[in-house]
Amino acid sequence: MTVNADVEFPAQPPRAKRRRPLLPGDDPFYVAPKGFAAAPAGAILRSREIELALLGLVPQKISAWQLLYRTCDLNGVPEAAVTTVLLPSDADPSEPRPIVAYQCAIDAISARCFPSYSFQRGSRAFGSVPALELLVIASALRRGWAVSVADHEGVHGYFGAPREPGYRALDGVRAALAFEPLGLDPLTKVGLWGYSGGGMATSWAAEMATEYAPELDIVGASLGSSVGDPGETFIRLNGTFHSGLPAIVVAALRHLYPGLERVMQEHVDEAGRRRLDLCEKLPTVAAILKFAGDDFDNYTDLPIADVLAMPEVLEVFDDIRLGMRTPAVPLLMVQSVNDQIINVEDVDGQARRYSDGGAHVTYVRDRWSEHITLMILAAPTVLDWLSDRFDGKPLPKAHTRTVRSIALKPSSLSGFAALAAAAGRVIAGRPVRSARPPRFADGALARRLSTWMREAS
Repeated sequence: MTVNADVEFPAQPPRAKRRRPLLPGDDPFYVAPKGFAAAPAGAILRSREIELALLGLVPQKISAWQLLYRTCDLNGVPEAAVTTVLLPSDADPSEPRPIVAYQCAIDAISARCFPSYSFQRGSRAFGSVPALELLVIASALRRGWAVSVADHEGVHGYFGAPREPGYRALDGVRAALAFEPLGLDPLTKVGLWGYSGGGMATSWAAEMATEYAPELDIVGASLGSSVGDPGETFIRLNGTFHSGLPAIVVAALRHLYPGLERVMQEHVDEAGRRRLDLCEKLPTVAAILKFAGDDFDNYTDLPIADVLAMPEVLEVFDDIRLGMRTPAVPLLMVQSVNDQIINVEDVDGQARRYSDGGAHVTYVRDRWSEHITLMILAAPTVLDWLSDRFDGKPLPKAHTRTVRSIALKPSSLSGFAALAAAAGRVIAGRPVRSARPPRFADGALARRLSTWMREAS
């Protein structure tokens, strides 16, 4: 994606009058003003109010703004990024509230998949995952929390890059805390949350937080199906129905690692390079469908195992592996044992590396789910866990546990009612207001239902 760096733009542009938003590469809002690199990390460069819409079609009654802020890439080079910040429609900015940095599963290079674009009314982002994640984000808003949704892949959409998703997520929080309409302050409690590609980005935010943003009061991070070892994921998914996902990662990382690009030029044929070029233009779902069953071995002049064993490729795999830094914040990790995209062994390794480094890890392995369903089934547990962290409740003892289903927890039953209520409001375009999660009377009914479901299994 390219932008015209010479465009002049006012510091506080009014809401656009057009029916359809511009793609980020054509929108001058995304262009960093001259001299921005001298600003501190997280400094707001400009802002605008926007109108949200589910899938670009159903207008939302959620207070929403976008902030362009100063951040950096994986090498520390200054750049600008955008976060979309949200409040419940009835929020009083004078009332204290925590903020959740929610990292979407962008999983694409195409700017159509950036949350800042796909969330907007009139966007054409069919085939992007973030366009649907608004259904889950609404549950955080219903709890009265503020939410920051950064374009954590940056303006170029470098899916799979290390470190920089964390920088962008953390700087997005810094910008949100300084944005007056949200009514937050530097002492605001911060939670991190993401699933799949968003779980990978959240992992980077948790790993980089102590060194990069020590002033933020991050009370916990929830990592859902967080990939663990992207290099191993490439090997496992190549030639499968989901082979488009690792192809997108290679298409992105070749721009960041000169050695990898040399390998691609020397050992990948013209058809393979065209495949990578096309990956940069397709939204996630389209790339998966287009390249289902595709095998990279068909495009290289050496066996793919030999290509992957080259020092230039091993260097990349080592650099993008998660768990090599120990987060200081408490972690809740969830993973399906039967995940068809992210192998449980890779996430086991990430959790083990964190625990061995001294991190406080609550790791739940789920048997009755797969990759897509676990995101929904785990949401009530994640929301309750983050709520406990915001309330300052004692941490549960660190552990790794394999369960039949995380959805069988008694508290999850009322959580699903709240999740459905929030999603229903988004689907119907009704105001997403603060509301306490519904509770069954004294929890007895929830416990009886949970016991019945376990016995029925």
